[in-house]
Amino acid sequence: MSIFKVPISVGHPNGGDLYPLDAVVDTGAAHSMLPASLLADLSVPAEEELGFILADGSRVRYGFGMVRFRIYDKERQYPVIFGPDGNYLLGATVLETFNLLADPHAERLGPAEWLRLGWGGEI
Repeated sequence: MSIFKVPISVGHPNGGDLYPLDAVVDTGAAHSMLPASLLADLSVPAEEELGFILADGSRVRYGFGMVRFRIYDKERQYPVIFGPDGNYLLGATVLETFNLLADPHAERLGPAEWLRLGWGGEI
């Protein structure tokens, strides 16, 4: 698991201005999470509410919807959890979608030029 911060931008999935922020890269987290208040300011709607179990075993319900991410020079729409204030988390599945790998030693993201597709053999 890697945890460090990177600059990204987020915005409404249908276009418009992007909001720059620093997000914590957490390769141990599947989903990305942004504050619900920020997403409301960007007029990003929650499409549904999902249940989650936190590390301490408590259960919570958060909104879940689509947001536009910009990481370096690429933009993509991706699901996000509508979390509490102060939570700017970039999870592993967004990194995979952007074809990026976390380099914990350099505390940066880099291109994944050869992505593992689940086959253990050699090419």
